[in-house]
Amino acid sequence: MKVFNKDYRSIWAKYDEKKIFIINQTLLPFQFEIKELTSVNDVYTAIKNLEVRGAPAIGIAAAFGMWLSFYRNNANKEKILNDYNYLISCRPTAVNLQIGATYVLNKIINSKDEKEIFLEANYFAEREIIACKSIGLNGLSIIKKLYEKKQSTINILTHCNAGWLACGDYGTALAPIFEANRNNIPVHVWVDETRPLNQGSRLTAWELHHESIPYHIISDNTGGLLIMKNKVDIVLVGADRIAKNGDVANKIGTFLKALAANEYKIPFYVAAPTSTFDKNILTGNDIIIEERNQNELKKIFALTDDKKIKEFSIIPEEFVTCNYAFDITPAKFITGYITEQGIFDNINDIL
Repeated sequence: MKVFNKDYRSIWAKYDEKKIFIINQTLLPFQFEIKELTSVNDVYTAIKNLEVRGAPAIGIAAAFGMWLSFYRNNANKEKILNDYNYLISCRPTAVNLQIGATYVLNKIINSKDEKEIFLEANYFAEREIIACKSIGLNGLSIIKKLYEKKQSTINILTHCNAGWLACGDYGTALAPIFEANRNNIPVHVWVDETRPLNQGSRLTAWELHHESIPYHIISDNTGGLLIMKNKVDIVLVGADRIAKNGDVANKIGTFLKALAANEYKIPFYVAAPTSTFDKNILTGNDIIIEERNQNELKKIFALTDDKKIKEFSIIPEEFVTCNYAFDITPAKFITGYITEQGIFDNINDIL
């Protein structure tokens, strides 16, 4: 996708330099920084601190991280396995993290060639990005049908960031929106701010701004009112893990949007590559919900008058908070799943 009219991915690697490169998402939208990762610990820290985030993107990071482990450990299988266990412990909810790391680990078992391992990691990354492009093309058909019926701007509500920053390129929930815009279908996006870390207002709005797609940032509590007032035609969200029965783990607050959409008969679609579907998890109740540091609720980062990013307290230190990163949307509230394989309303057709 484009930033300042130049094509970028949110994560990539260079074999000759033995480095992974990421767009540091913690500094957006105020600063655009390319950060270099040269070790498994760098990758772990970048994922843990949300410098790289989004289920497909952290899967790609894990795949490249295993390549760095192979290189750094001179193909020592015991040390590589230690790195693997360390890496997949980083964040528990998104299945893509383990999928990416496991894919490359399985290649390492049968190979001693570092270039081959890099190519396998890069293949995993390319496969995820191609899947996201297909998600965009498949999801376009839904927006196109809505437009053919309405014959006016399609208003889309989304939550958190499921764009190209979260996926390497193209995105999941935003991919159909990008495609609709390129096909001259008028769209407008309601962007949930997504407290506590504001991935919607900081990242999704930033992506839409650079693609010249009309949007409004709204507080997280506004979506229900907009749905009630008939100002939302469709809800599009991403996913961090999808259970075998179709329950979806996504950014905290997603479930409330699904409830409102269901009440007012608004289509609610989940966009995700098949790597996000976990057939080993039976229901959403079995998904581990990550609980993050209290300071993410108590502090915000803002731009000062002298153009510096500074941390500010918005809740007194002694006040007690609880910071769940994800919630579960039951399958019964989901209209369908947009994947690279097509659009499905029955989870069994995917798995």
